[in-house]
Amino acid sequence: MNHRYDFVYLFDVTDGNPNGDPDAGNLPRLDAETGQGLVTDVCIKRKIRNYIGLTKEEQPPYEIYIKEKAVLNQQHERAYQASKLKPVSKKLPRKVEDAQKVTHWMCENFYDIRAFGAVMSTEVNAGQVRGPIQFTFGRSIDPIVSSEHSITRCAVTTEKDAEKHRTMGRKFTVPYGLYRMHGFINANLATQTGFDSNGEDLELLWSALSNMFDHDRAAARGQMSPQELIVFQHESLLGNAPAHKLFSRVKVERSEINGDASPPRSFSDYTVTIDDTELPSGISIERKI
Repeated sequence: MNHRYDFVYLFDVTDGNPNGDPDAGNLPRLDAETGQGLVTDVCIKRKIRNYIGLTKEEQPPYEIYIKEKAVLNQQHERAYQASKLKPVSKKLPRKVEDAQKVTHWMCENFYDIRAFGAVMSTEVNAGQVRGPIQFTFGRSIDPIVSSEHSITRCAVTTEKDAEKHRTMGRKFTVPYGLYRMHGFINANLATQTGFDSNGEDLELLWSALSNMFDHDRAAARGQMSPQELIVFQHESLLGNAPAHKLFSRVKVERSEINGDASPPRSFSDYTVTIDDTELPSGISIERKI
């Protein structure tokens, strides 16, 4: 990879729970001081992994390392077998080149390792990888209101419960929320992990951010949609400008039509503007969505 990238990602939710908090009864995650909604970076990475696994059918070099019911030590053993080495409990091979060979095999075969990194120092030690792609938490532009809904289930679990005829439950939704998340791609780390060495990894990332919600539908999540993906490309590996100064050029504000008179209920209630005047030398901007 020859360029550093920084990007702004906007996505929204309508009548759904974008990221429930298990420590709060699965309520939508919230900044208690501002009332803004939160979506963790882990949540978005999970959706990217699921999309890559679906589109590439879990075949090398696009296997997914972190997935449901995955036995990680078994994956590490595959790397040792491919490298014709025998693992020693919790230790990497003594020779540096052998240790690098095992870790490189993991990067080469698993998309999410070469993209996001991984700690693989378990019983079968395959090393540690620092990933080139990182995300901040997603934060809603405006404060959100969590709505609580009572739901009923006419089916029962046991014969004893049949006497009750039906059981009650709770469901939490956000009527509408537009979330902003920032992302970073470190070109030097990408070179170390082999990210985009095949010329396809980066495009897969953009594709995932553009399409992953269409393949992640669930009753709890309502309607989630990508709205903007604004990418700042740096000419150099180390970058040509600080990321925070580039992000400040992207403004998301309530549209003049509705202003603050009524709560936002769609993306059309906002206006997204990009200040592309007097860009630092070596910076280019592209809207992927």
